[in-house]
Amino acid sequence: MKVLAINGSARKGGNTQIMIEETAKPLKSARVRVESVYVTGYDIKPCDACEVCYTKPWHCPIKDDAVKLLRRMADADGLIIASPVYCTDVTAQLRALIDRSVIPYIEQDFKDKVGGAIIVGAGAHGGQELALIQVMEFFHYQGMIVASPKFGLGGAMGTADKVGDIRKDKEGLKSARELGVRMAELLKMFDR
Repeated sequence: MKVLAINGSARKGGNTQIMIEETAKPLKSARVRVESVYVTGYDIKPCDACEVCYTKPWHCPIKDDAVKLLRRMADADGLIIASPVYCTDVTAQLRALIDRSVIPYIEQDFKDKVGGAIIVGAGAHGGQELALIQVMEFFHYQGMIVASPKFGLGGAMGTADKVGDIRKDKEGLKSARELGVRMAELLKMFDR
């Protein structure tokens, strides 16, 4: 089984990646392969509402990397969507990918995949819940099975400002590990 982690952060090796790595620990212990990619490593343009994908599955006339990354996501058994909070939302790069996800939605190619959300905000009241809702709605829209850590309200949330500060957030790191445990349970439960 394979989980693809989509990191919405532009900061390589930052707090969002540290949270992904914490989530990956119990997944790897359960023999689930975890691969992490940065959205910023792909050229993802905004959707232009042409609606070509509605009539031609997996076709988009926009010349960028969206279809390439969405196909990688479709090939995985589970997805981790992770982002720092920007203005009470996910990053613009991740938002563009989410908006373009109508491409796999038409054929229901993400349906029944296990999804786990990770959000990191700079302050205790940094908009984590609002950003988390965006990722949760992506999962619901796609018909995915949502993994939730114990007491996690739908995803793992952490608080950190400077690079590495997430290591001080013991509850945030714990929620990331619990998310990985729950994702592993669900992946095994729905393994066909």
